[in-house]
Amino acid sequence: MTRTGALGARTWTSLVLLGFVGQLAWTVENMYLNVFVYDTITDDPNVIATMVAVSAVAATLATLLVGALSDRVGRRRVFIAAGYVLWGITTAAFGFLSPESVSGLVPAASAVVVAAVAVVALDAVMSLFGSGANDAAFQAWVTDSTEPANRGRVESVLAVMPLLSMLVVFGAFDGMTRAGQWRGFFVLVGAIIVVVGVVSWFLVRDRELTVRQEDGYLRSVVHGLRPSAVRENPGLYLALSAWTIWGISTQVFLPYLIIYLQRYLRIDGYAIVLAVVLLGASVVSVIGGRIVDRVGKVRFLLPAVAVYGTGLVLMAFARGMVPAILAGLVMMSGFMLVLTPIGALVRDYSPPDRAGHVQGLRMVFAILVPMLVGPFIGAAVIRGAAETYEELGVVKQVPSPLIFVAAAVVLLLILVPVTLLRRKETAA
Repeated sequence: MTRTGALGARTWTSLVLLGFVGQLAWTVENMYLNVFVYDTITDDPNVIATMVAVSAVAATLATLLVGALSDRVGRRRVFIAAGYVLWGITTAAFGFLSPESVSGLVPAASAVVVAAVAVVALDAVMSLFGSGANDAAFQAWVTDSTEPANRGRVESVLAVMPLLSMLVVFGAFDGMTRAGQWRGFFVLVGAIIVVVGVVSWFLVRDRELTVRQEDGYLRSVVHGLRPSAVRENPGLYLALSAWTIWGISTQVFLPYLIIYLQRYLRIDGYAIVLAVVLLGASVVSVIGGRIVDRVGKVRFLLPAVAVYGTGLVLMAFARGMVPAILAGLVMMSGFMLVLTPIGALVRDYSPPDRAGHVQGLRMVFAILVPMLVGPFIGAAVIRGAAETYEELGVVKQVPSPLIFVAAAVVLLLILVPVTLLRRKETAA
């Protein structure tokens, strides 16, 4: 890799392919798995919130363990390839879970409970493999392969991947889920992940790493959780704190977004809404990434937060397809514009010999805490609003617009770490 900010074609291909397919898997897990549970097992929002929380714990543990291990062995490729293959296999396994599939093993009255427990457990296992491969090994490899001069561009491209993956899933596979073809849906997505895992073995090249061996393995795993590490790297932990607040804000509404569009707003063509919003936000993200590299990551953050917060408020008042598209464009553009500089700042502040370990810290701050807190805030808001609809004589709870208001209130807290980051940069 040259040190002029340019990345080669092989590196870009690896970034795009692994980044896209990894986010394809996370889209299925973070959004469609919730719909799968809601449609086929139970409408209780606490089940979805519990599944999200357990998944976050499993993902964080995997990233901490695999990230530190990949630092010590100085290799990322083997963890990426093997992890993606196992990730795909466990994703496919969801297609074989339902109350009907377990009804022959337990009394009918317990089938729903057993199916709910089984899907939560399988989600945890899938998250172990997925996070070890993607959040630990792949993300550490990205840090190894980039430098401060090009990280704004790289982060903007990686930030687009969740949106593009949503577009592909909605466009190519949404018809399967709406028709109840869950088995084929999960098996097909799982097969794609397995194939990319095999391809990655031949595509990815490990970078030269400085292998640190002073600490034992377990001490390496928990290194970043020590007060001394916080004192040595204040910029890193301020950036991670900002990521935590942004993450909690997003998790207040994101697990319930499709259900909200489909059941509360009653937009039958919700896939069109999402397609337009995600395409528009993707373009804004790529353009924003270039601006981030020019004006500076910290300076870019506050305006990005303002755009995201405005979008959340607009979504709370949007009714109908066109207003939802317009409000969604503002919200998701701001969503992406906040993520790009925060992700780049975390890479900039990462100690070069602990890039894998920092991915574990990122999971604690950006995934574990937000996914433990955000969905339960959302669930509490949904229960408090007591909005319902009736389907085939059954009354079901439905998310209300207040989830976006709650997300905006949480977002206000990000002003604290962002202000401290600005002061730190000015003092330097």
